[in-house]
Amino acid sequence: MYDIHALRQNEFPHSREIAYLNHAGIAPLPQRSKRAIQAAVEALSGDPSDYFGKTAFPALAALQTGLARLVNAAPSEIVHITSTSAALNAVAQAIVWQPGDRVLFCDVEFPSNAYPWLSLARDGVESCVVPADNGGLTLRAVEQHADARTRVVAASAVQFFTGHRTDLAAIGRFCRERGILFVVDAIQSIGHMPFDVQAMNIDVLATGGQKSLLGLPGVGFMAVRDEVAEAMRPRLIHSNATVNWLHWLAYDLTPLPGAERFMSGTPNVAGMIGLGPSLALLEELGVAHIDAHTTALSRYAIEQLTALGLEVITPLDALGPIVTFRSPVDAAATEQVVQQLAAERVVVVKHLDAAGAAYIRLSFHGYNVPEEVDRFIAVYKVAARL
Repeated sequence: MYDIHALRQNEFPHSREIAYLNHAGIAPLPQRSKRAIQAAVEALSGDPSDYFGKTAFPALAALQTGLARLVNAAPSEIVHITSTSAALNAVAQAIVWQPGDRVLFCDVEFPSNAYPWLSLARDGVESCVVPADNGGLTLRAVEQHADARTRVVAASAVQFFTGHRTDLAAIGRFCRERGILFVVDAIQSIGHMPFDVQAMNIDVLATGGQKSLLGLPGVGFMAVRDEVAEAMRPRLIHSNATVNWLHWLAYDLTPLPGAERFMSGTPNVAGMIGLGPSLALLEELGVAHIDAHTTALSRYAIEQLTALGLEVITPLDALGPIVTFRSPVDAAATEQVVQQLAAERVVVVKHLDAAGAAYIRLSFHGYNVPEEVDRFIAVYKVAARL
């Protein structure tokens, strides 16, 4: 295990004052990443052409290799993206569909992993939205609802709302055996749990960087299995996504090999430069260690919330870094409670289910400590008048 005290002091000094429990919304930057971004901005304010050629391009290539190592993919299968939503929209539009094809996902997916598939109805593609099982998508649900027309199964590795941790290996095996594409939204999990896209039979993995990866908004990455990428025909074609792309006036639409056909124009260079140190920090700590630590924090939080008589919807047998409980008051009153918590420097978030019932979500990262859960409980009891 790593030294949490040193981690909090050196990389997350805000933790001296703020109990920050909203990493599933947006995570604070590590100090090393902030310094790298500041240095990049300073360089871009001088001679940006020189900076691109001598520093930015080599750094982005090294980041591509590091991200490939993080998920056990080939570097050629990694492409930088702006957001999970942009990545999944690009993939949905690049698959060669036939009328009657189906996409299967569960009814608690974040819109980023629902809207791209639902929009395909205009092309005759059906979305099979299955009821969540134990808070998310399970192999049992996939077995019950997948059929010969199912082309894609889409799932979040960790559900943003319920905190359900998906058995990716089981669903991935099922999909690979039947020739179904397995698409995973990893934004809540990529810095929290070990990933192996080969062992898990993941065909497409997409994630923004501002949550579990500890990066800036507007940066992220996608991993697309080479064989799968070659069968895709992107409709969103950017200037740097084609062969011989530096010959600007050739107008050749031939896509680059592999995942790089999903290149999306000039990247947020400073943001991507900042993602490198964040990735290095995750590797130093060890993702498996982060996983063990945040899962233990979630279990502790569930124990404390249950002791208050609150209804926790996060499943103990499929646990990750997110814990959600049903608020005993309506949405407006819950928002007031969340604001009172914020005034006491305890940061959590309110969510609504499909019917409009209010919930409060706590989400952890590797530097959080049990005392912050205790602090939340103490302030919440006063704010909620328990």
